[in-house]
Amino acid sequence: MTTTLSPSEIAPRPLMQVPRSLRSFHQLLEYSRIPCELVLPSGDSLHYGNGAPEFRVRIKSERAFGRGLDELAIARAYVAGHFDVELDMARAMDVRSQLTARPPFGLLAKFWIARLLRPMTHENKFAVSSHYSLGDDFYLTFIDRRWRFYSHGIFHREDESIEEASEHKLERMYDSLGLKPGMRLLDIGAGWGGVEEYCGERGVNVTALTIAPDSHRFVSRLIEQRRLPAQIRLEDFLTHIPEEPYDSVVIYGVIEHIPNYRKFVRHVWDCLKPGGRLYLDASASREKYSVSGFSRSYIWPGTHTFLCLQDCVQELLYHGMDLIEVKNETRDYELTMRQWAERFDAAHHEIIARWGERIYRSFRLYLWGGSRAFRHDYIQAYSLVARRGSGPGPRPGAARRLINEVKGWV
Repeated sequence: MTTTLSPSEIAPRPLMQVPRSLRSFHQLLEYSRIPCELVLPSGDSLHYGNGAPEFRVRIKSERAFGRGLDELAIARAYVAGHFDVELDMARAMDVRSQLTARPPFGLLAKFWIARLLRPMTHENKFAVSSHYSLGDDFYLTFIDRRWRFYSHGIFHREDESIEEASEHKLERMYDSLGLKPGMRLLDIGAGWGGVEEYCGERGVNVTALTIAPDSHRFVSRLIEQRRLPAQIRLEDFLTHIPEEPYDSVVIYGVIEHIPNYRKFVRHVWDCLKPGGRLYLDASASREKYSVSGFSRSYIWPGTHTFLCLQDCVQELLYHGMDLIEVKNETRDYELTMRQWAERFDAAHHEIIARWGERIYRSFRLYLWGGSRAFRHDYIQAYSLVARRGSGPGPRPGAARRLINEVKGWV
């Protein structure tokens, strides 16, 4: 038998109902003012806010939050199976606004050791192998089935499918770069071959780079089966030496793995013909290296970081690239991740059976949390188009940059 308390009964008596170890979580839900329900290990339930519950938290262990009540601690408890979230997972993510999201010191120290002391190509390989080690079938349970992009689509209408949005993404890139049959395109991060298929079918010669073995095998088969004018190399962009400069470069959702924009843009300039264009899109944050402890612990280990637009634009201009266009695509990424999350939940039986409960819970939190993070502007998304200018630009060194900074303070 369960006991249900009405909103009017919560104020004087809730702490008598809630085990001491769960009282901080109870107060978190109470202060959120979101209509929701908390089911205790005893089976008793507490209701919060006004109206029918929008989400339900079912606690399995009174020790669920023994490691604290910040964002990472709650994520760890969920991944470990100490509680379940029912009804609207997206709405439950709105409680996040009341939580501390700063990564613990140990995670930050690990990040900076890797960022400063290890070769970037080594870190890129580690990060990609850590995240993309689950096999093609895992990601294909939730990304779009037509072009297979693991980055955001472009929505002309909010009720479009991610297959349609992915095609719009390709259309925009193709038109923005001014691609034509016979031109040479470099694709940094081949994924599952969407660029190779779309551009190759239109007569563009594509050279694709990837450091993920599964991606290399998948796209190699695609190129062979479709007889596409493309080739794929198992190679890091930062070590790539083209046989001749390319007409254009595209990088979809990969700059997050290359936080050294100075080195990245210098190499882009060297890979492009004069007048050649770059198309880049990415998830972004207003402050560089601002990534949650949960993401660093469970989803993106290593030096993964969101695009910092202002820093990237600075390096483009410093290195002889003319900026043509910047678009805010935050809403597009929100809609993309929401459809990913819905498809992921729809496949939960298969995912748990093949990859386990922990992987399912980690990625479920990542996908739903990501969608809400874009919705509330915790993170953003952008695309940009730049063109190689006539000269390499000033390319200032450390001393000149410091002088410029001092001038800005005076």
